Amino acid sequence: MSAQPPIDSMYAAHEKVYPREIKGRYQNIRKLKVFLLLGLFYIVPWLRIDGNPAVLFDLPARQFHILWLTFWPQDFVYLTLLLIVSAVALFYVTALAGRVWCGYACPQTVWTEVFLWMEQWTEGKRAKRMKLDKGPWNAEKILRKSAKQVLWLSFALWTGFTFVGFFVPIDDLLTRAVAFELGPWETFWSLFYGFATYGNAGFLREQVCLYMCPYARFQGAMFDRETLVISYDEARGEPRGGRKRGIDPKTRGLGDCIDCNLCVQVCPTGIDIRKGLQYECIACGACIDACDQVMDKMEYPRGLVRYTTENALEGKPSRVIRPRTILYTVLLLALLAAGTTGLVLREPVRLDILTDRNTLYRETVEGLIENSYTIKLTNMSRDAQTFVFSASGPENVMLETEPTEVTLGAGETRTLAARIQLDPIYAQGVGGDDVTVTAQSVGEKTITTSETTRFRTPLGR
Repeated sequence: MSAQPPIDSMYAAHEKVYPREIKGRYQNIRKLKVFLLLGLFYIVPWLRIDGNPAVLFDLPARQFHILWLTFWPQDFVYLTLLLIVSAVALFYVTALAGRVWCGYACPQTVWTEVFLWMEQWTEGKRAKRMKLDKGPWNAEKILRKSAKQVLWLSFALWTGFTFVGFFVPIDDLLTRAVAFELGPWETFWSLFYGFATYGNAGFLREQVCLYMCPYARFQGAMFDRETLVISYDEARGEPRGGRKRGIDPKTRGLGDCIDCNLCVQVCPTGIDIRKGLQYECIACGACIDACDQVMDKMEYPRGLVRYTTENALEGKPSRVIRPRTILYTVLLLALLAAGTTGLVLREPVRLDILTDRNTLYRETVEGLIENSYTIKLTNMSRDAQTFVFSASGPENVMLETEPTEVTLGAGETRTLAARIQLDPIYAQGVGGDDVTVTAQSVGEKTITTSETTRFRTPLGR
């Protein structure tokens, strides 16, 4: 019996991608985005407004401070709205311009770019890095690899520390970190987020985009023939082949592509854009910058690789305004308008009235009808406030609270008993009347909130 040929394994070891350094207009935009987004991340926790952190998610106190606003668990609707707006905006941008979020603003891309810079500073350019990895462990390799790891670990740990600084005042956090007095959870999350950054941006890199990120998998459902994606102009570039500068490719039966493979070498995910649109493409534009530089040297027109639509590539009219983008625009504007209106009309104090269900009503010795309530008042502003209460609705309605006024600190909630009395001759509704209870702050800046409740009266009165 003859020996069976070996069966190729279905699994292959991952080959490290060594992106080549490239300059160009799109890479300049990416660098600007990196500095802008990381600048916000590392600077915002240190900013203060009126002595308070500009952004602080105080979980133990259940307070979320963002600029001049303080949000509470009761404001969960705004978080829900923010997530919906973010999702719709992502779908909208994807329908217009493909995966530009991935290439320019995704945290994985941004941090990976910084880690690549550190690798280039310590190990050299692409060819030198490849040679260094294949070479034996000597003094130079140990020194360069150690320097890179020191930079990576330092930057990752500072990233984890800054992340915790969004949940704990960062100046206090730094003081306690220097004195080695951090709590167990602060230490855990600083190390966890730091090493997550170290692993994702330092080692996994493009594998997060290729295998872990779900966005790469369902993006095709949001693309159409009018979506702006990075494409290789096959009609112009093929057949590809090498030639000297200044030679007209048509005389050699060639296209404009000189098959230099620079577009592959600069790609952070290691794909060949000339094979068509692939889910691994993050639309970073590195291949465009590389190809444009080659076209300039060959004295050919730019745009062999470019941002374009499938229809435009085939010479058909391309439309940005289409039913899909109109729908996303209307939906996004409606959500933003609703969120903005809600924030503008949002009251910094919350008033809830609960009716005493044990006794619907009672008659006092003076002949008045009385209902009992529980008032729950929450001060959602950043300053202490003193509130007094009043009632309106039926004529001569009277409100009594115990105590008559209440002082609440920032974020404090107080529950107090209340009684509303009404002369039967002013009761208009059969079985009940609507009464509005108002809480008003005392001081220069008046804060007012109201809540309407049902005042129960005897049937037929």
